[in-house]
Amino acid sequence: MTGHQTAQPDLGVLAARILTSVQRELFTALAEQGFDDIAPRTGAVLAHLRADGIRASELARASGQHKQVIGTLIDDLERLGYVERRPDPADRRAKLICPTERGLLQMAAAAAIMRSIEEGHAKALGEQEYATFKAALRSVAELRHEPPPEGRPTGPGQDT
Repeated sequence: MTGHQTAQPDLGVLAARILTSVQRELFTALAEQGFDDIAPRTGAVLAHLRADGIRASELARASGQHKQVIGTLIDDLERLGYVERRPDPADRRAKLICPTERGLLQMAAAAAIMRSIEEGHAKALGEQEYATFKAALRSVAELRHEPPPEGRPTGPGQDT
């Protein structure tokens, strides 16, 4: 044991544990519902996708990922039939990333699974304690929500 380790895990370790646990539960349930061709790393796109479409640059900002990473994930999801690129009516030079019918089905399934995951945590902790925890976690996440410096990894399970 080095002098830098403590008995209590730090914020990064705890955040990674939460992310890993939620991703495992979400993607296992998605696979059971027929969405077994997507990986947790695609969550950087799928978690922020909107039914009416969103620009890749907005996905990058929302997820904290580099545009190049988001572009690769969009390519993967497009090949798998979850998204398609369409001209943005507000700016014909720009493209919107829009869910396909399969993408919309996945979004609905993921939303239902996430509600179930959250309900389980709320039941385990108590409704008020979970609401307080989630509000505090949201506040901490928003304090430092900015894209990572160029060339730096972005977190567990994320390809750069």
